[in-house]
Amino acid sequence: MNKILTFILVALLTLPSFSQEEATQEEKEQTTTYYFIRHAEKNRSNKDDKDPPLVINGQLRAAKWSLVFEHVQFDAIYSTDYNRTRETAQATSEMQNVYITIYNPRDIDVKSFILDTKGKTVLVVGHSNTTPMFVNAVIGEDKYKQINDTNNGNLYIVTISKSGDISDILIVIN
Repeated sequence: MNKILTFILVALLTLPSFSQEEATQEEKEQTTTYYFIRHAEKNRSNKDDKDPPLVINGQLRAAKWSLVFEHVQFDAIYSTDYNRTRETAQATSEMQNVYITIYNPRDIDVKSFILDTKGKTVLVVGHSNTTPMFVNAVIGEDKYKQINDTNNGNLYIVTISKSGDISDILIVIN
């Protein structure tokens, strides 16, 4: 079952890249695509540790994300300034040779973020509460709720077309 879900996910992620090949350069420059994920599994052994690293399963998930994204060429990768989010972004960052930009989800100006990333393909790594909040701000709708604390497999894909039309999808990967 996991192999089928992985195949479907890879197919969904690579289809936009095939359609982009047929798009004109102007259309490519005007379409913006965001991939939002929550950090992978963190170390929960010390409840007082506010900045824990990933556990082995989290490191494996981070590596799997990089494989999921291997056919998506990111122009930018954003992460909050925590070990678990930076470590989750690291494998994709290294594979694609894209620097990780640190952002503060409490201070981010979403309108400026959208303008700054217009026409780009962007990965954003956040948290169970900040990721859905960020997606909602980008789509302009209170659609997604906080992620369950045991769920590290949500992938939100948001596309803003040249005309400003917004589409979004949530894919859950176990």
